[in-house]
Amino acid sequence: MARTLPYPEPRVSEFLFASKAMAPVWAIIRIYLGWMWLTAGWGKVTSPAWTGENAGAAVTGYLQGALGRAEGESPSVTGWYAWMIENLFLPNATLMSWLVAWGEVLVGIALILGFLVGLSAFLGGAMNVAFLLAGTLSTNPVMFILATWLVLAWRVAGYYGLDYWVLPRLGAPKGLFGRQRGEGGGTPSPTT
Repeated sequence: MARTLPYPEPRVSEFLFASKAMAPVWAIIRIYLGWMWLTAGWGKVTSPAWTGENAGAAVTGYLQGALGRAEGESPSVTGWYAWMIENLFLPNATLMSWLVAWGEVLVGIALILGFLVGLSAFLGGAMNVAFLLAGTLSTNPVMFILATWLVLAWRVAGYYGLDYWVLPRLGAPKGLFGRQRGEGGGTPSPTT
């Protein structure tokens, strides 16, 4: 059986996404993005059209608008996504309403606290993609870019957060989390 050698991480990528020196930068980006998700979600959670007596009304209106953007000479919503909206999302508008509202709040809280940053940013980015596919720009492109960067920086993005304690307990390679804060050392070696 042939032995496979890992491709070494380029130094610039290692510095940007795995260096303890970048941990404060990722903490700022993480908290900013978390705040954006939390405030967007909180507005929905406290709205009767999202999670109250009229739950699903806001989602239905939003999705109907997306279906309208799937028609015409230059549609901004693709046909396959319009099919998903019509056959999957609209029939479950009330459930979608609760999932979106609470999903935004939970992603925001997780990012602010630095809890499972890679996973939280991925889930937030997936919501951004859903909004983008529905033809909504707004802040979604910027939020998606920041979420993607946080997914890449998962090793250090939560260093100043709960991931400092959580990731080692989940069996992630110790790397930077195996050392005490404030100790010297750069990026983790492949064997740590």
